[in-house]
Amino acid sequence: MKYFLVAFLFSPLAFAVEDWPRWRGPNADGGWNPQDIPADLARKEPVRLWKQEISAGFGGVTTSNGRVYVMDRLKTPKEVERLLCFDAESGRNIWQQSWEASYGSMEYGTGPRSSVNVTDGKVYALGATGVALCLDAVTGQVLWQVDTVKNFGAKIPKWGFAASPVIDGNRVLLHVGAKAGSVIALDKTSGKEVWRGGPDPAGYCTPEIISHAGTRQLIAWGPEHVQSLDPDSGRVNWLFPYKITYGVSIAQPLYRDGIFLVSGYWHGAKALQLGKSVRLLWENQTEICGLMSAPLYKDGVVYMLDKTRGLQAFELKTGRILWSDDNTLTPKDSNPQMSLVWMQESTNLAALLNASGELVYVTLKPEKCEELARWQIIGKTWAHPAFAGNRIFARSDKELSSWRLW
Repeated sequence: MKYFLVAFLFSPLAFAVEDWPRWRGPNADGGWNPQDIPADLARKEPVRLWKQEISAGFGGVTTSNGRVYVMDRLKTPKEVERLLCFDAESGRNIWQQSWEASYGSMEYGTGPRSSVNVTDGKVYALGATGVALCLDAVTGQVLWQVDTVKNFGAKIPKWGFAASPVIDGNRVLLHVGAKAGSVIALDKTSGKEVWRGGPDPAGYCTPEIISHAGTRQLIAWGPEHVQSLDPDSGRVNWLFPYKITYGVSIAQPLYRDGIFLVSGYWHGAKALQLGKSVRLLWENQTEICGLMSAPLYKDGVVYMLDKTRGLQAFELKTGRILWSDDNTLTPKDSNPQMSLVWMQESTNLAALLNASGELVYVTLKPEKCEELARWQIIGKTWAHPAFAGNRIFARSDKELSSWRLW
């Protein structure tokens, strides 16, 4: 697989921006919680600091150590995916790396789907066709590159590989449905295979590591099962059947207090009680149906986007629905989407970027949802922005932009 590098000179940043170095933030849970949010936040109109032209993609934005990273795709003069690195202060393109990637008849084949993971001065990326790379975060030099389809027998799902890389110790975990392994673990320094495990083909959901009863578990939600693997060996701990139409296991599951929640578009939500065995606690196949948007949680209540009713609040232990916003926060659509984060969890303040490219501030409480402010900051998008300090970095199919929020 050929790759190409363009690098540019850059100067040290004049300020420090808090990091959003991987999918869904520092702890991969949608927690932002910046310091010094002003009391009159709703009256602070965002100020755009810069914008840069990029090409198409659904992948989210990440930022680390004063640099901003995003992937896109070019069709001409040759078909390539790219990883772009920008200066967080000025927006100047520091470097870009590209590799050949033929999408063929991939549906919604506009560009890469996943977010890169920036760890210990290195960037880990997974393209829609299964090319995985490790690059130097400062220079963009490729340190290793593997084609998971050619090298490990991964099978590209209908809408391309979408799960973001997960770093666990000395391993990078990729949910690619490799031959005899739903998840494959590579040595993060060399790219060599360490283990593979799980029976499912590739879904679209980023794996997550939880700790239950003092034991770490790697949860990989696939098209046929919720899979629990040993993150050190890939050995299967347990499987719970959940066969999904078209294999759309997408929205990030939620684990709290021994309960594991998954929710799909056609077959609804299932809450699993983890213990010596795994059992179904409750399910709702018609009224709690997530798609792409990952949920938030606080004090026993889940806040999650339903496919028809908009943002909803419901009890994790019982599934009892408390309220629905009736599609006021993001447009009603066959594929609704919003990127939802805790802005100040202690006060129930949340922020979201909706599918129209509007940044919305809300308070989320068990009894109600209250909208505080709404600002147009980008074009239509499904991509998760990076929330870092008092800034948001958002992308569409045409641009990447930086906004100061206060």
